[in-house]
Amino acid sequence: MQFDIIIVGAGSAGCVLANRLSANPACRVLLIEAGGSDWHPYIRMPAGIAKLAGHKRFNWGYTTEPEPQLNNRRLWWPRGKVLGGSSAINAMCYVRGAPQDYDRWAEATSEPAWSWEAVLPLFRAMERNTRGANAFHGSSGELGVSDLRHHNVLTDAFIDAGVSFGLDHNADFNGAAQTGVGLYQVTQQGGLRHSSAAAFLAPVRHRPNLTVWTHTLTERVLIDNGRAIGVQVRTRGGASRRIEAGEVVLCGGAINSPHLLLLSGIGPADHLREMGVPLAHHLPSVGENLQDHLDICTLTTCTQPITYDKVSVLAAGLQFWLTRQGIGTSNAAEGGGFMRSRYATDDRCDLQFHFVPALLDDHGRGRLPGYGYTLHACVLHPRSRGQIRLRNADPTVHPRIFANYLSDQDGFDLQRMVEAVRVSRAILGQSAFQPWRGPEIFPGQQVSSGAEIIEFLRQKAETVYHPVGSCRMGQDADSVVDPHLRVRGIAGLRVADASIMPEVLSGNTNAAAMMIGLRASQWLGAKT
Repeated sequence: MQFDIIIVGAGSAGCVLANRLSANPACRVLLIEAGGSDWHPYIRMPAGIAKLAGHKRFNWGYTTEPEPQLNNRRLWWPRGKVLGGSSAINAMCYVRGAPQDYDRWAEATSEPAWSWEAVLPLFRAMERNTRGANAFHGSSGELGVSDLRHHNVLTDAFIDAGVSFGLDHNADFNGAAQTGVGLYQVTQQGGLRHSSAAAFLAPVRHRPNLTVWTHTLTERVLIDNGRAIGVQVRTRGGASRRIEAGEVVLCGGAINSPHLLLLSGIGPADHLREMGVPLAHHLPSVGENLQDHLDICTLTTCTQPITYDKVSVLAAGLQFWLTRQGIGTSNAAEGGGFMRSRYATDDRCDLQFHFVPALLDDHGRGRLPGYGYTLHACVLHPRSRGQIRLRNADPTVHPRIFANYLSDQDGFDLQRMVEAVRVSRAILGQSAFQPWRGPEIFPGQQVSSGAEIIEFLRQKAETVYHPVGSCRMGQDADSVVDPHLRVRGIAGLRVADASIMPEVLSGNTNAAAMMIGLRASQWLGAKT
């Protein structure tokens, strides 16, 4: 046996897991990534995010099946296909969610190790915050967390507008309280993007017991007599190869991990039979419980050319590479906030905002004329659930993604999305924006009634990139993994990524995925 542990997926969780497990010289670790290196300047420079949206080299570029509640549109789901995974192409907002999120995980799993009290030390242990250590933050971990080195004057206007709307000014969304508006802290170090690969993998690539394969697609998990014994991969040259190990951990995320389980014959028997995949273990919940934050953007014209719509790439890039300052250090989604709407059902915030001082439509893939600014708003605790299913038995073919947005029976998700639009308009209508405010582009001044807003949502709502839950952990027999992330019915196989979350967090999911990798490493014997 060549390896002790195989990790499939060098994303947010996988890089953390590789770091911690390979710290033991006696543990031979193989990390497999379908994408390539993260060396590209668009990845290193934070503002390069504007160029990464449609970059097929770094992006799986998934699309959903036609969404019945969104005018049967196929929504684009970008996910990172590169060392660092989605942490290498995201907007770098460092958000952990609400403490109650993790207490709910602990309750759902009957495992105290998932409670807020238990996971906070993990977050602190992996964090190197430029503000220093306190009760909520660490300063000696691997992950760089920083204040923005540059932000736009319109982002200040957004914060002022949020305060005049009635929200508190919050300098730390990961501190004592989440509610309010402010600048996001970002996963950056020295002005550079600090992805999971940069933080956890790059510093330990030299370890002789750590092997990293890129451009290698994992086709299936090898199972013998109810135990995972390795994986079958396809190399860049197209050859298939079997690799054995004592333990296999899937870290592919909410799409790739359930996809690989299904390809390996672990899932609902009827579906696998229909797809021609030999059944290894009947586990009906694989691919179920898929959740995501649906997002809606309100766009307003800016009367002055102070936005990021027509920035000189040459000038910004030159300033960045020479000084690590200026627009090149911006993550675009500079400011944001959280609030409890009138529809909130518990103490947690149920709406989140991301403010971008530029016009952003269709994930930035289409350019709109002129100058403007965008306010994203998403509903944090959707009741709608989707699923991942095979399209066929070919591992190179993307799975079918049924997000099922706005499909909850009582219409609660739609009601809150309408509220998100109304609140967005109210914030952007505050006097703080008066010096720059032009006509509203989306929804547009002609859209005012509830029915018109609903039609706008059906035509324009998109993902805000937080899919989770498709390999749900729990104490019940219907869960995919147990509270220690072991796949039910298959020994030697675990899942450690955002797919195991019982419920989506109150915010961005990247930091929590890293924490999950850290917790998994402990259960696999690593010291953190």
